[in-house]
This record gives sequence, C-alpha cells and structure tokens, in this order.
Amino acid sequence: MDLLQEYVKDIASVARHFLKWFLLAIVSGTLVGIFISFFLNSLQYVTNLREHRPWLLYLLPFGGAFVSYLYLKFGKDSAKGNNLIIERINEGVGEIPFRMAPLVFLGTAVTHLFGGSAGREGTGVQIGASICSKLSHFLHLNKEDATILIISGVSSGFGVVFGTPIAGTIFGLEVSTIGKMRYESIIPCLLSSYIGTYVSTLFNVSHSHYEMETLSSQNPFLFYKVMACSILFGLMSKLFAELTHYLKKIFSDKLKKSYVKSFVGGLIIIGLMLMIRNRMYLGLSLPLLKEAFESPVVGYAFLIKLLLTSITLATGFQGGEVTPLFVVGATFGNFLAPLFNLPLSFVAGLGMIGVFCGGTKTPLASFAMGLELFGGGNLKYLFITCVISYVFAGKSGIYTSQKVQSDR
Repeated sequence: MDLLQEYVKDIASVARHFLKWFLLAIVSGTLVGIFISFFLNSLQYVTNLREHRPWLLYLLPFGGAFVSYLYLKFGKDSAKGNNLIIERINEGVGEIPFRMAPLVFLGTAVTHLFGGSAGREGTGVQIGASICSKLSHFLHLNKEDATILIISGVSSGFGVVFGTPIAGTIFGLEVSTIGKMRYESIIPCLLSSYIGTYVSTLFNVSHSHYEMETLSSQNPFLFYKVMACSILFGLMSKLFAELTHYLKKIFSDKLKKSYVKSFVGGLIIIGLMLMIRNRMYLGLSLPLLKEAFESPVVGYAFLIKLLLTSITLATGFQGGEVTPLFVVGATFGNFLAPLFNLPLSFVAGLGMIGVFCGGTKTPLASFAMGLELFGGGNLKYLFITCVISYVFAGKSGIYTSQKVQSDR
C-alpha cells in the first residue's frame, strides 16, 4: 500500500511539474514567437530595401554610430549581448534588462539595412531571454524557476530564428556551460521552442532550405575524408572566433568611444566593398549560402565573409554570428569539395554545421540542426563532423562567457 501511495505521489508531482511548465511555455513561447516573427519579417524588409537602394551602404558608419550611442546612453549591460545571458544563467542571479529586446531589434535592423555583415540568432536569443526574464519578474518566480524560464527563452528564440525547434531545445540546454546539459530545463525548453516555432508559421515566417547530397557509407575512404574536412572546419571556426575577439580588443584599445569605433568600422567595410566590388557578402549573405550548395563559388569567399563579419561584430554592430558561421562553413566546404573529390552540396552541408559547431561549442545542438535541415541520410557523417570540429576548435568560441564543466 505504501508503495502504491508513493507511486501515485510521484506521478502527481511529475504531472504538476509538467502542467506548470506547459502553461508557462504557452505564454513565453507565444510571446517570443510573436516578437521574433515581427523581427524576422522586419529583417527581410530592410534587406530588400538595401538590395534595391545600393546607396544605403554609404550610411553604414552613421547607422552604426547611432546604435552604439543608444547603447552607451541607455543600454548599460545590454551591450554584452549573449554573454550577459550566459552569465545570468550560470550565476543564477540578476536580471536581463528588458531594454535589451528593443535595442538589439533596432540595432540588428540598422546593421542589415545599411549592409553590415552579421547574423540574426544573437538577436533572437536576446529577445527571447529578455522577454522571459521580464515574465519571470512579473510572475514573481523564484530564482531557480526564473533561470529555467530564461533558458527556455533562449531555446525558443533560437528555434524560431532558424525554424529548428529540436536544435533550439538543445541549444538552450547546452550553450551556457561547455560539457554540461541543463536537463532540469528540458521540458520548458522543448515546449517553448516548439510553441514559438509554431507561432512563427502563423506570421508567414519562411526559412531557407538546402539540399545536401546523401552519400553511401560503403566507401571505405569516405570516413577519413570527412574526418580531414572536419578538422579543417574546427580550425576555421577557431580562426573566426579568435580573429573576432582580437579585433574587438584592438578596436576597443584604439578607439575608446563606442560610437567612434562603429563609425570607423563602417568606413572600413565600405572601403572593402569598393575593393571587392561584390555585395553578396553583406548582411546575411543567404544567396551566397544557397549558391554554395549548388555550384562552385569564388575560392576565397569564405575568407571575405569571415573578415567582414569579424570587423562588423568587433566594431559594435548588432546581430549574430551563427548565420555568418553557416556561410563561412558552406563556402569553405564548397572550396574543399573538389580537393577531396566529394560532391559540393555534401561538403557544404558538413561545413555549414561543422563551423557552427566549433564556433558555438554546442555539438549536440549542431548535430540536431543538421538532421532538421538536411534529414538523416548523412547522419553518421554529420555526427563525425560535429565531434571532430568541436575538438579541433579547442577552447576558442564566439561566446566568451561560456564556462567549462571541468572548471567547476
């Protein structure tokens, strides 16, 4: 009888826990889905404006200076971006200011309107986390529950941006501490990510799709070719992270005022564009990403995108790193494919996921994203790529606030 009572009590506790987070996820996932849907549609609008009005590029220094000035006057800790969120999750104390959401929304829109080379995942994560932080304060949640709700905001923000709810779920669990998964947050992350992604479909948010050729695993040399490519993807993500951090330090040391730094960064990008004479590297560069899966691209495309993105982010422009990592990885894979006698789309797909994995230090989320984007036909090669790239990227990552489990 005691065993039965204990069983019923345990089931009731699990049910209460699930119901509690299901209701919270409905609210948080819906809010995040609405806000980020508006953000993504706005981003598409400003990108179309820039493409039809090439002269907007020459306003990039002024746009960057304006946003940096707003952050200086009103942003406070918001300028730390994703690193502030990771710190809040790891330390379990403090709040993520709600002002982060409108500031990063506006800052990213300005970056893409005038041609900065940046992504969008950072904005999605920051919007999701700041909304959920405000919601936890409104509901007077305790410290532990507030942290879990913020983590679920990270998951839903990431999932909505890329239309990958499973990868979004795992990203929120994995990103804050290298080597540790926050399983206490798995239910709210899963529910919030799926609900947010579903809400985005109601606002006609569309996501790009890429075809990755499936290769037979019977080729005995394919395993070693994939390993070799994966090592290079890890080293490429390491280069991206370390160059970005290095340039941030250089620009911050030389130019003390943030708005001056952004103005100079905008001038540098304009100068590089006048030299390159090709604007496909501006903004998200989604057409370049798509082309990398379909036909040979310029052999040094990955270096140009890497450099432009590092300069953009290092000089204070807002956005994210993930989509640029996708572009760098896919174009690098496009470059490597003929060298290893492999199909373009196959190595581009591996590069897209591998460089993302090495840069974010999230191998499981990267693997899940690969499966959601490309299906399971190349499952084993995607997994190999994530593992090897993660290892060879070393300690370098795009998020400096990530903790290593062994340090605890």
